[in-house]
Amino acid sequence: MNQPDLGTAAGVRPDLDEPVFSEPWQAEAFALTVALADRGIFTWAEWADALSAEVHRPDAAPDGHDYYHHWLRALETLLAGKGVAKSAEVDDLAAAWQRAAHATPHGKPILLESDPQR
Repeated sequence: MNQPDLGTAAGVRPDLDEPVFSEPWQAEAFALTVALADRGIFTWAEWADALSAEVHRPDAAPDGHDYYHHWLRALETLLAGKGVAKSAEVDDLAAAWQRAAHATPHGKPILLESDPQR
């Protein structure tokens, strides 16, 4: 089975001179999704269903500016449903990264070990 053209599916037009992603985390979420699907963690059909459910939520922005927030929520939901990463674990790790970021001097790399509660 052929892999879908995710660039086209995400509304990416390679002929534009604009950046594909607005923020680095969006590219990372995109790459992580591709890598997890390639490893067989979920199928592309499962991914499409999960993403579709998120982008069609009533609270989705009509202009689509929150698309990658829905992308991330779909990925988290799918991984939790598969038992790969429970929501509480993801939330705990995200909070640890936030604490590490606040504890890191400006201009220095953020390391999870910098979390004062770890």
